[in-house]
Amino acid sequence: MSALFFATGNLGKKAELAALLAPYGPVEIRTLRDFPDFQMAPETGATFAENALLKARCAAAYAKLPALADDSGLMVDALGGAPGVFSARYSGEEGNSKANNDKLLKALENVAEGQRQARFCAVLALVCPNGREFLSEGVVEGEILRECRGDKGFGYDPLFYLPEKKKSMAELEMAEKNPLSHRGKAFLGIVDKIRAIILAEKS
Repeated sequence: MSALFFATGNLGKKAELAALLAPYGPVEIRTLRDFPDFQMAPETGATFAENALLKARCAAAYAKLPALADDSGLMVDALGGAPGVFSARYSGEEGNSKANNDKLLKALENVAEGQRQARFCAVLALVCPNGREFLSEGVVEGEILRECRGDKGFGYDPLFYLPEKKKSMAELEMAEKNPLSHRGKAFLGIVDKIRAIILAEKS
């Protein structure tokens, strides 16, 4: 079975990727949990693309496998694009979704309806051990709710409202979410590269 190192510890992201890769045959998706001694490159980039590449390069060099890394986040117009690249640690504690959501709601409590536009942005970087690199970006537009809705997503999903669906991102089933999510769109832009690498390994 072909293996891909997805440099994340977020099992929600792994599940999304597994669902998207399923049509292309069995692929072993390894994550940070499979490499407990791996030290992730710090996210010192000023953009999602810079951070994704930093992490993917570090992961590919360590695991000697094709490595996929993403950097993604929420950009809120009323907050000047914040939290942006600091989305995962917006509250100061890495990956604490409740604290991040609470801080976001507090920051927007006086922002009126119609002025709560936001977008999820994701950049996926695929780096191969031979040095080849590929980037793909995905964006989805929405609005920030005044309270969390749904329990199927993670991160800011419960607060991110999709007007065309009349649902939050966390109210969508995986099959409905993947084609329109920022990561889903970014993945679709790079899936042919991943498939080519997987097929090459199998031949």
